[in-house]
Amino acid sequence: MTTDFSFKEQVYELVKKIPRGKVLTYGQIAQALGRPRWSRQVGWALHQNEEGSGVPCHRVVNREGRLAPNFAFDGWKEQRRRLLEEGVEFSDEMHVDLSHSLQK
Repeated sequence: MTTDFSFKEQVYELVKKIPRGKVLTYGQIAQALGRPRWSRQVGWALHQNEEGSGVPCHRVVNREGRLAPNFAFDGWKEQRRRLLEEGVEFSDEMHVDLSHSLQK
């Protein structure tokens, strides 16, 4: 059984591997870690992430490409700013264009 701590660390390690200019969904991360129904736990783990930790949690969006309304570091506008800086394309103000920016 995976403990919450080890799951959180696994989430962080996977998110660190997302390249600049790409995003993953909470569900993709949960699936990759063998917990396909743990999308919310992925979100919880990322919300616990501390600024300056080296975990690019801004690169994680929901299954529709929607930004996190309560992004831990100054809200969704900051998440959008960081993604735009990396070259991520958007379909509208709150949604990443997954056809271009989703890591496969």
